[in-house]
Parts: sequence; C-alpha cells; structure tokens
Amino acid sequence: MDFILGIDGGGTGCRAAVATRDGQVLARGGSGAANIRTDLTSARAHIVEAARRAFIEAGKDPELIKAAPAVLGLAGANVGTYRQQLRAILPFRESRVESDAEIALEGAIGAGDGAIAVLGTGSAYRVRRGGVSRPVGGWGFQVGDQASGARIGRDLLEQTLLACDGICEASPLTREIMAVFRDNPEDVVEFTVAAKPGDYGGFAPKVFDHAARGDAVARRIVDKAVADVEGALGALDLREGDALCLLGGLAGLYAPLLAPRYRALLREPKGDALIGAVRMAARVFGHDAEAGDG
Repeated sequence: MDFILGIDGGGTGCRAAVATRDGQVLARGGSGAANIRTDLTSARAHIVEAARRAFIEAGKDPELIKAAPAVLGLAGANVGTYRQQLRAILPFRESRVESDAEIALEGAIGAGDGAIAVLGTGSAYRVRRGGVSRPVGGWGFQVGDQASGARIGRDLLEQTLLACDGICEASPLTREIMAVFRDNPEDVVEFTVAAKPGDYGGFAPKVFDHAARGDAVARRIVDKAVADVEGALGALDLREGDALCLLGGLAGLYAPLLAPRYRALLREPKGDALIGAVRMAARVFGHDAEAGDG
C-alpha cells in the first residue's frame, strides 16, 4: 500500500488529501457537500470525486483510490447508522469513518489535550482530556447546531418573515433580504422547501456584517448565537491554561465577541481538519502498511 487518504466532508463541501503512509501530503482535491445525514448518496459521490481529484492532482492514476485506505471525518457521522451505511458503499480499500469534529480536534491540537469549537455551516464541540475525547453538540440543523451558519441563516429568514407580517420591527437587513426574494414572502417559504444547511449558511456573514453596523435584528441574532457558543463552551469544563481552538468559516467572526475568560484560552490551531484526517490515517494505517510490505 503506497498511499493513504484523509477526507473532510461537511455541509458546504468535501476535501480530500492523498498522502504517503507516513502522512506526507502529496495533493488535495475538492468537491461538493458531504453531510452523510442530509444526503448519503450525494455525499458518497462527492467523497469519491474529491479523492479522485486529489490523485489526479498528485499525478497518480485515480483508480488507485481502490487500493488506498481512508480516514473520513464527516458531518452527520455522529448519529444513526449513516457511517455504517456509507462504509459499505465506499470504494476505498478500508474506511474509518469519524465525525467531522473528531478529525478537527486531531488537526487543531494533535494527540494532546485541548478543545475545539467548530463554527461553520454546522456547529460542534469536542474536548480531550487524559487522552479521552468527549463531544458536545453537533446534533444537526433541525434540532441542534446552535450558532452555526445554518441556524443563523434560518433565524434571519424567520425574523424577516416576522417583520414582513408586522409582528416584529423591520430593519435594513430584513428589508435587504426581502428584496433578495423579490419582496414576496411566498418565495422565502419556497426557498426552504429544498434548502440544505449550506444554503441557509450563506446568509450568515451578512448577519454579522449588519450586526457590526448596529442593525437591531442582526444584533439580536448574533447576541443569541454568541450566548449559545458560550453555553456549549461552559459544558466542556475548560480550565485555566487549556487550549481552545475555534474552527470553521465563522470562527474569526465569533472570536472577538466571546467573554474574556474564553478569549484568554484561544490558541491558533496546529492544522485543519483535513490534516487531522491525514494524521489519523497515518497512525491507523501506516504501521499496517509497513507490516504488509514484509
């Protein structure tokens, strides 16, 4: 076995890295969303496509993915039987499916102790102490993922419709969103019929931008989101001196808004989730590869 794969899949996109068995990354490839709970079939297709592109980028025959073992960190893998279903239909020689938070923790802090808050399309938290990791949150857009881009976008659309109906006061942001939907509330509702978490998440940066300008609706949404993040961090039982890494597309927006006690714990991550998946693959499959060469 010459190559290993690390794969990071979420509600917005999927990334793959092909590496030597000691973890040296040769090339990367990307594809579409890979939340296995939201759409298992599409996620599988995007995972395979990202892996193929990584092999092509490395100048290797993409058919070699069938001989490569992979560690996959995927949104939706922490609930139900989705990881088992996916593993049965993947083309890789061997597949280890973890949650996206687990590979993010590995990438950010390595094999030691510390904690992460993943704040992107979804949200999830994980803490490792004494070599044992524990998750908090990450239960999906419908009943969890508070403070995620998807939930912020959903809250924005809700507030926009409330303002449209005169139940709550409108703001420049809600008027801007209504204009996006041709000032027709029915178009907002139709959007939700097929919208996935990543579609809602696309509105999140606009909410933070308007909140910084003092928009009342945006500030209300962001204030609630920050409170949700701090509530989850409180459940991690962080101590003075612990390393805390904020990850995901919204991390930089949340960092300056947190309470001082949490800002004091913030550290730059050692690497991203994709690197975490590669490190795990090297640890899990690297020795196996060398034994197989004997």
